[in-house]
Amino acid sequence: MSADPLDTVAAPVRVESEVKGSRFIGDLVPVVDLAAADAAIVAARREFSDARHHCTALVIGPDGARQRSNDDGEPSGTAGAPMLAVLRGARLTDVVVVVTRYFGGTLLGTGGLARAYGGAVTDAVAAATRLRRRTVRRVAVHTRHEDAGRLEHRLRIWAGARGQVEVAPGTYDAEGARFELALLPEASDALHTLLAEDGGAVHLDELGTALRRSPVDGA
Repeated sequence: MSADPLDTVAAPVRVESEVKGSRFIGDLVPVVDLAAADAAIVAARREFSDARHHCTALVIGPDGARQRSNDDGEPSGTAGAPMLAVLRGARLTDVVVVVTRYFGGTLLGTGGLARAYGGAVTDAVAAATRLRRRTVRRVAVHTRHEDAGRLEHRLRIWAGARGQVEVAPGTYDAEGARFELALLPEASDALHTLLAEDGGAVHLDELGTALRRSPVDGA
């Protein structure tokens, strides 16, 4: 997995534009896999079943390894490719975009088509709430019952001050207490320092990594 995962979007967005009488409707949809992307394409085709073209592009996977585009009857390379280029340039993944065109009677030419389809995707990306995806380290902190209250209090204050750490509700059993944390890599050293300074008996287990999504500032 890349150390700097691609972003995605929080929710579907729709934009519309008109170029020389042709109406372009752009739908940008977050998806989890190829099946979901295909379902979004089918939904757009059904909603605008009387339209001449439904051109598509998608990027899927943590590193955007799965990519596909379709001109849907437009001249080769004038729709799907420029649409995909916008998604790639925006560093987005787990998204599909469908641009529906109602022909307005005036031919746009290959350059005009590429600008119109690419522009529809650019507008959709600009209108979307962008989610930054970052790799977080997942750990479990184990401690004794007598140290649990104090440690949880310190963990939550520390996490709230840093803004880089999430602390799940503690779980308790006969052996003690367990607190699961998700933290950005740059907070790892500070966590070890905090646990060392606490003075209680603690044990740390690595739980692997995950992707955390958060809105991009200013999105």
